[in-house]
Amino acid sequence: MKVIYWSDYACPYCYIGETHLKQAIKELGADVEIEMKAFELAPHASREYVGPTVDRFAKKYGLSKAAAQARIDGISEMGHKAGLDFRYAETRYTNTFDAHRLTKLAREKGGGLADRLSERLYHAYFAEESELADHDVLTKIAVEEGLSEDEARAVLDSDRYADDVRLDEREAQRYGVTGVPFFLLGRYGIPGAMPVESMKSALQKAMAEERSAAPAQGMTCGPDGCRLEERR
Repeated sequence: MKVIYWSDYACPYCYIGETHLKQAIKELGADVEIEMKAFELAPHASREYVGPTVDRFAKKYGLSKAAAQARIDGISEMGHKAGLDFRYAETRYTNTFDAHRLTKLAREKGGGLADRLSERLYHAYFAEESELADHDVLTKIAVEEGLSEDEARAVLDSDRYADDVRLDEREAQRYGVTGVPFFLLGRYGIPGAMPVESMKSALQKAMAEERSAAPAQGMTCGPDGCRLEERR
């Protein structure tokens, strides 16, 4: 089975939701392929760090600084409960477009590299105060996860994979996705970061339907020999 989910590296619920998804898959012992698709929460975000998370949060949601800090702390606690090193208040928010482009390079390479790079980028943002618009930061992370420095630099210094990222975002629009994370499990679209047990139930339901939809096989023989034939 394959699970597709739309996400942004600066989205706290995306990191938590992806972690819950992987935990659910592990607990089920299921054979599930995961593909992350790009969804920029703020396509026009600055490529330079412009100030503390609490200030940005207060302005965006019309909150006092105290209320904004309380909400940030609550989200961080959710991250901690998911087993993550999660320091939302210290994050340094910048544009994430190039991080998504770099992930496309990793997916093209295969071998689970995209998944490892995604995990590393989430961690870099939420635990290491990394600015994901910084090409030096992105190149360092890419090399640590197995990409060559030359290839990473070549992508970041060009517009390569820009169309792939935009395609992901147009696809999200076709599905009516207006917020992330958004998970596509078979024919089920699931918005938001679900608890592990809820995600397990959703996965089990989707996998059961996938199995029941599998074609039946019947044995037939003809002039050219015998074979299995699929029947739907």
